[in-house]
Amino acid sequence: MTNNETTPLATSSQRLEKTKYNCPKPVPAYYPHPGSPIYANKELYTRIAKSPKKLVKTHNCAPRSGIAVTIPAKSVFRITTPKGPQVCDLNIWNLHNPRERFWAARTRQLHSAHVSTFDRLWSTLPYLRPLVTITADSMEARHDEWGGRVHDTLGTRCDPYVDKLISGMDNDLHCHSNLTRAIMPYGLTEFDVHDVLNVFQVTGLNERDQYFMEACPATSLDYFECFAEQDLLVAISACPGGDLSQWGWGESEENKEESKMVDCCRPLGIEVYQLQDEKDTLKGWNPPQFINYKGNHGLRGPQ
Repeated sequence: MTNNETTPLATSSQRLEKTKYNCPKPVPAYYPHPGSPIYANKELYTRIAKSPKKLVKTHNCAPRSGIAVTIPAKSVFRITTPKGPQVCDLNIWNLHNPRERFWAARTRQLHSAHVSTFDRLWSTLPYLRPLVTITADSMEARHDEWGGRVHDTLGTRCDPYVDKLISGMDNDLHCHSNLTRAIMPYGLTEFDVHDVLNVFQVTGLNERDQYFMEACPATSLDYFECFAEQDLLVAISACPGGDLSQWGWGESEENKEESKMVDCCRPLGIEVYQLQDEKDTLKGWNPPQFINYKGNHGLRGPQ
């Protein structure tokens, strides 16, 4: 292998070489027509984004910890990085029915692997409706020369199980654990934690189709803003990897103070806003409904 070739850091089943089969350029698999319910009404959500709002609650998430908060329907909430770059792992549930929760894979298919303004975060089957619509994003559509983009649905939260698998060490400092602790006061358990939206995290797929992460570029002025389509329970974790500039596996209680990851961990915030002129601002908005499928999966009752 020459110096000009990239040495893979991990084994991949995918070829590095590009091949040509004379196939036509592919189009998105989910490409709905204009006006489809998959897409947000840009006029409506621009109006929501620009409308006067009253700040009603501020929640602080300490470094390397997690919090869960309730968000009323028709509210706007912002996730912030008040002290600078910090990755946020986001979970969302219907407040009244936690079986309805964020579905990263379908959101990825309907919109893109990285989301931004006017994209929607969709719920699981059999509900399949927007939990939130993204109304503003200070890092909108940021990407770099390696293809890294922000706010991804590609990866999932860091967890103590894969850490133990890789490093052989027990480590409680993970987003999965942070989210688990955060939702327990609401009667939920570890089994309710689900694949996250990695807010402020720069990720992509390399030439071997392998997931990569880059250092978070957020500043103290950055935010990710959403409109709550339903009454929600929202949980965030301030990733113990911080801004990911010093990410590594195997940190333990004994050596965590020596870890460079500690130095790049910062807090997160959630700001909850109420629309001041809700009636005019939400003209044309309707609460999202369940998909009215009645086929019963082909099952038939007694003849």
